Amino acid sequence: MRFSRLFGKTLRDTPSDADTLSHQLLLRTGMINQVAGGVYTYMPLAYRALDKIESIIREEMDAAGGQEMRMPALQPREIWQKTGRDAAFGDGLFRLKDRRARDLVLAPTHEEIVTITAKQFIQSYRDLPRLVYQVQTKFRDEARPRAGLIRVREFTMKDAYSFDRDEESLDITYQSMVGAYTNIFRRCGIPAIPVQADSGAIGGKDSQEFVLLNATGEDSILHCISCGYAANSERATSAPWVSEAESILDYDEVETPGLKSIQEITDYLGVSDDQTLKCVFYVADGKFVFVSIRGDLTVNETKLSNVLSATDLRSATEDEIRAQGLIPGYASPVGVNGLLKIGDVSINSGVNFVVGANREGYHAKNANYERDFWFDIVQDIALVEEGYPCPDCEKPLDSDRGIEVGHVFKLGTSFSSALEATYIDESGEQQLMVMGCYGIGVGRLLAASVEHNQDSKGMMLPPEIAPFQVYLIGMQMTDKSVQQKADELFDSLVDVGIEVFYDDRDESPGVKMNDGDLLGFPVRVIVSKRNITEGVVEVTLRNNGEAVKIPFEEVVGAIADKLSTWKSSS
Repeated sequence: MRFSRLFGKTLRDTPSDADTLSHQLLLRTGMINQVAGGVYTYMPLAYRALDKIESIIREEMDAAGGQEMRMPALQPREIWQKTGRDAAFGDGLFRLKDRRARDLVLAPTHEEIVTITAKQFIQSYRDLPRLVYQVQTKFRDEARPRAGLIRVREFTMKDAYSFDRDEESLDITYQSMVGAYTNIFRRCGIPAIPVQADSGAIGGKDSQEFVLLNATGEDSILHCISCGYAANSERATSAPWVSEAESILDYDEVETPGLKSIQEITDYLGVSDDQTLKCVFYVADGKFVFVSIRGDLTVNETKLSNVLSATDLRSATEDEIRAQGLIPGYASPVGVNGLLKIGDVSINSGVNFVVGANREGYHAKNANYERDFWFDIVQDIALVEEGYPCPDCEKPLDSDRGIEVGHVFKLGTSFSSALEATYIDESGEQQLMVMGCYGIGVGRLLAASVEHNQDSKGMMLPPEIAPFQVYLIGMQMTDKSVQQKADELFDSLVDVGIEVFYDDRDESPGVKMNDGDLLGFPVRVIVSKRNITEGVVEVTLRNNGEAVKIPFEEVVGAIADKLSTWKSSS
């Protein structure tokens, strides 16, 4: 490929609206072009990189026993209504009508379609297990597209789906996918780690995200350097805080005029945050919910939504709180009946709590669970933060930002039950298929690799996914000897199957060198008049800046050897 013929251009300046390094670099290199918020054109250089990523994905999926297929992006809305995900996806699901007023959706994922397809073609236990996948365009109406290819509204995703006869068989398939994902991320130059994750609108009983720890990531990751525990903040748990044993004291109301916040109450009564209970009020799918948690903790709304199986969860307004007979700042679960009350498990790690007295200007000391108040549900609904004790080894947890690059789910029978996808077992009985699903965003994978593989000069993509392997620069192309030698080397490299991007433009050496660093292809080769005089070419490795001069007649073999070594070690 000659630079002079490239459809696209590099940019000298960083676009002002690009908010992450990968977004900046993908725009500056001319790899992507924004059409609308969260909608991009992939230019030729990006398309080459994406094609390579897809090839890696296909190789690893095929090696794990996957069979590639293609399902429609345009789907009847009614099947989404059967599984409940029409509501679960909320405004993120693109909905439309055809000319006959039939309801359709643009699919963000394909669990429904693959399940009804499996229902047609899997009849017996002899047809299991099966693993299918596709690489296809998806659509999600993101409220706030950001970070270039990290969060978009139209994107290419590899989504795979497995069908097994039981949980034990699913475990085997699931682990094979974890292995395939590990290989994919390694080959793409991404040191991703698996973390426990919430299943979200996909559903199912268990899931793991693969995350690149990176400051620009949207996810908050809690992890333990001592034992390896890792989970995103939506899913993370911690070891229970053990308080010193105390005798249970008598319930006692005290006057606290004008004092409502935890800080005000603890200062006034001389107690610590963890000796208090605070109340938080929500409306879940239209129903008022009373939530109580220890005063030093914060409600994790994802956990709470999961406990309630709620599609729409929001904070209650003050008017809604008062309409229930509750007094903001002075409420507690003591004596409250007729409302759905949820308590965090932290209520079990203390006694003699300070709580609201359910009357203006008063709080109560020595409130105790079961004696003085009760809950309909007691579950872990707390947000885990840095420094909390690891649930496995009780050492303090660290917190980092992360970019999700892949997600694997154990769906179980949630979809096969809703869509009646069954098989006949050895005894002739109908059984529900046990499912898993496994997703990777291809564009996001490219962006994550750029985030991890770059320096102050530009990108440094790994050889397996870089658009080209060699950046060939002809210096002073107006000199016929330089042009002749550079052309000759270009042809020789192409003849042996090396992907070469030939900067044959009539530009200054500085512009060409800067673009070479910006694009960051693994090997840079310089042909100049001085090098021709010496009978050599200058070869530089982009990842370490190491430059060597190699005799012209040996350079093709030397570059081929280096690229082969890189590929075999990836």
